[in-house]
Amino acid sequence: MGKKGRGRQRRAAGAPTAAWAGPEAGASPAEVVSGAVDALVSGGEGGGVDLAAARLADTEDREWADAAGRALLAALLDAAASAWTRGWQPAETVRQVDRVLGPVAAAVCADAVTADLERHSPATVDPRWAEQVRGFGVKASWGRGEGYPAHVGAEHGLLRFEAVDAVLRVLAALRVLPPLRRLCPPPGAYRPGRPGAARRPERVDAGKLARVRALLAKAESTEFPQEAEALSARAQEMMARHSIDRALLAEGPGESEAASGRRLPVDAPYDEHKAVLLHEVAEANHCRAVWHQELGLCTVMGFPGDVEAVDLMFTSLLVQAETAMRASGSVRDRSGRAAGKAFRASFMSAFSVRVGERLVETARAAERAAQAETGTDLVPVFAAREREVEAAVAEAFGELTYSRVRGPYSEDGWVEGRAAADAASLGSRRHLP
Repeated sequence: MGKKGRGRQRRAAGAPTAAWAGPEAGASPAEVVSGAVDALVSGGEGGGVDLAAARLADTEDREWADAAGRALLAALLDAAASAWTRGWQPAETVRQVDRVLGPVAAAVCADAVTADLERHSPATVDPRWAEQVRGFGVKASWGRGEGYPAHVGAEHGLLRFEAVDAVLRVLAALRVLPPLRRLCPPPGAYRPGRPGAARRPERVDAGKLARVRALLAKAESTEFPQEAEALSARAQEMMARHSIDRALLAEGPGESEAASGRRLPVDAPYDEHKAVLLHEVAEANHCRAVWHQELGLCTVMGFPGDVEAVDLMFTSLLVQAETAMRASGSVRDRSGRAAGKAFRASFMSAFSVRVGERLVETARAAERAAQAETGTDLVPVFAAREREVEAAVAEAFGELTYSRVRGPYSEDGWVEGRAAADAASLGSRRHLP
């Protein structure tokens, strides 16, 4: 997303054939799976994919049925491992499958991710990776694969043919995932202490983050603006103090940490304005954000504690913006028309820009207060860290494309959006523009 000027964004760079006749006589289950996926990917599936799914779903020959189940699960595991080599992580992979195929396919993908994780020793799995997989709540209860089609059918109320078809389509979706920047070592490649390995206990105080999350949750849910402001002010104080402490600690010998990244979902509708909001939050917290528009993702690059703060802050502000937009959109505009899409888009645009202005204003105040308390000039400290972040962005993405977001179409939406931004709690906001 754009880092020079409001409303601009960085974008990361981001392809049909004759119908497939179906599996050949005597083809093995693995060959049938491969042929069907090839047809789906090429766009020339025709009725061949249905024939392949029917063949794989056949249970008259028990030996064939078991082999078909094993072939499907093995293909899922291979597809997951291939996605990891292209930089994808579990949560964003399942989310992308959900975006293109829906919840049943996403559940199949979550099965594959869980089964893949179980192939690796816990000592060789990055804690961030394991945490994402645990979040799916999946139990691999289908054995070695023979029973996997039956498991999918039972879980989602599908016929065996439908379950097999769903697996084939997930395999095709995983095959065409574009390459992304690797931000976390895949299972089997993690070694504590290596570059890119998680060192959360050293970098981020989990207890403080839990308290900040609790304060923000209350600020988002309370019906009383004064209470929300008090809660968010306390959260802001904690995060600002923690940010300064980490920055000063990193100046000591052997304490420096490296800039890293995290990808955050940016969902439609109004995704371009939400991406601007994330850009504003990232800039105010010494981070940079790059928007992958086609994938509905933003990569936030920065030091780990700052990236954590951006995640918390962006999530909280989205909740507040959407709540305020629903409240404002429930009334008619000054012309008597019901608030529609133009109103909501303008609302989100104005909210994003105004929040960015507030972040900069309060960041400077936080900097002055911190310098008075510590007696340390923090400007060169954070300037050096931001140069490291810029270098990490350049190394990860190279040349980036900038674009401007379309301006607001509804004056009422713009006015209401700025008003909502003025009332928003900047609880996990941190300092320095």
